[in-house]
Amino acid sequence: MATSDEQAEMEYADFEARVKRTVYIDHLSPLVTSQVIKAALSQCANVANVEFIVNYTIPYDIPSAALVELEDDSQAKAAVNLMHDFPFIIGGMPRPVRAMHAKPEMFRDRPSQPGLKMEIRWIKEGDPEYDGMDKLKRLAKRQDAENMALVKNQLEEEKELAMQQQGLLDESYRKYDMLEDIVRNGKIDNLARHYDINLTHD
Repeated sequence: MATSDEQAEMEYADFEARVKRTVYIDHLSPLVTSQVIKAALSQCANVANVEFIVNYTIPYDIPSAALVELEDDSQAKAAVNLMHDFPFIIGGMPRPVRAMHAKPEMFRDRPSQPGLKMEIRWIKEGDPEYDGMDKLKRLAKRQDAENMALVKNQLEEEKELAMQQQGLLDESYRKYDMLEDIVRNGKIDNLARHYDINLTHD
């Protein structure tokens, strides 16, 4: 029977294997479901599990992210390569999704690493470490403000991209309607005569 240390090592080994076969994807529409992701990746991988990562710390409905576990690490590599090599849009977002190999710190349920010891204690003013922790606290607040500014900028970029793509889509529909009108009303024969094109088949 395995000891507690041996059991912990086996559990962490299983976790590391799961990390290797998992892909992190962001720039996902908040409306995307696990079924949508499974269908989108079906051309290169079989999805075993999808865990969405939603940022609840900001008051914006920004694109979310997901950890997508595949059958094996070769499929994970294929999925990342696919989304790097081609614009890969899932759920109608104006910007293609981004993909990368998952990292252990991305998992909420990651087990403790065997042999790693942690010490937790309160630090109060006057302790030797207090000044350093206070600086870290102020740095975290500044990073939070910078993150909010980046999120606002991202939302503006997404809005502009959506408008540009909608304009291109409207123009494509206009051209399609024009061609359909030409064919439906027999105007194609007039165009053929104008450009001296023979439409008859031998």
